[in-house]
Amino acid sequence: MGHLRLHTLPKTQKWEHVVGLIAGGADVERIAAASADAAEHGLERASQDQGLAHAFWLLTQIPQAARQSDFADQLKRLGLEVSSKPTLLEIVAAFTNAVDRHVRTRGNRSDLGEMAQLAAAETLTTLAGRELPSLFGPTAGDVQQAFAKLGSSDRFSVLARDFFSRLTSRSLGYFLSRELSKHVGPTNRFAAVSEHSDFNAALDLHCREASRIIKEFSGGWYGKTLFQEGDISPDKASQFAHVAFKKLRAELRKRRGADA
Repeated sequence: MGHLRLHTLPKTQKWEHVVGLIAGGADVERIAAASADAAEHGLERASQDQGLAHAFWLLTQIPQAARQSDFADQLKRLGLEVSSKPTLLEIVAAFTNAVDRHVRTRGNRSDLGEMAQLAAAETLTTLAGRELPSLFGPTAGDVQQAFAKLGSSDRFSVLARDFFSRLTSRSLGYFLSRELSKHVGPTNRFAAVSEHSDFNAALDLHCREASRIIKEFSGGWYGKTLFQEGDISPDKASQFAHVAFKKLRAELRKRRGADA
């Protein structure tokens, strides 16, 4: 994916198969599985992407930082520039800036890294936001407690699933969006724009359902690594991302139904 901004799908046999499935009215499961196969090289390199690896590593670190009494100082040690009593939005913004700086110093910004950064920011906002009180404005203590709850093995499994689900949906949509728009019209696959939107929603749901496989093993990995090593290193986080994408691709293929 790299710095390339795609205007059409790559001219490979696998992507031509994807185009044929779209034009032929195949269901979202078959298209998602075929797209995952066609994009395999890009997804295979995911764990080597600096933006993705750093974003996921920070996801493993922030909940643990929230379990310390000096939460703000711990965030600053991670590279998040926050105030002494940070809000949820402040932390998410600082997270985004921290990933930007990390990638900028290494000079290898990629589309995949940007998608990972956005997916991680959405995951933090959504999951921590659910834990905040809704009737009154949350205090700094409420925010810290919300993030701390994500530091258990059970809750981290939810966090990891949410992140990889969003990232998988974004990465497949990255390629498909150029092609899908060509199939909107009275005589095409999508008779109206609303049908195109419905397909995108179905693709997102399909990726979320496939990401259950991530939830099944991420919590155990998280707890075991913290117990055995006391922390999760960037290398360990990168290795996990590689395995996660491999399992997701296998799950998407498993769910493709009749497509062979």
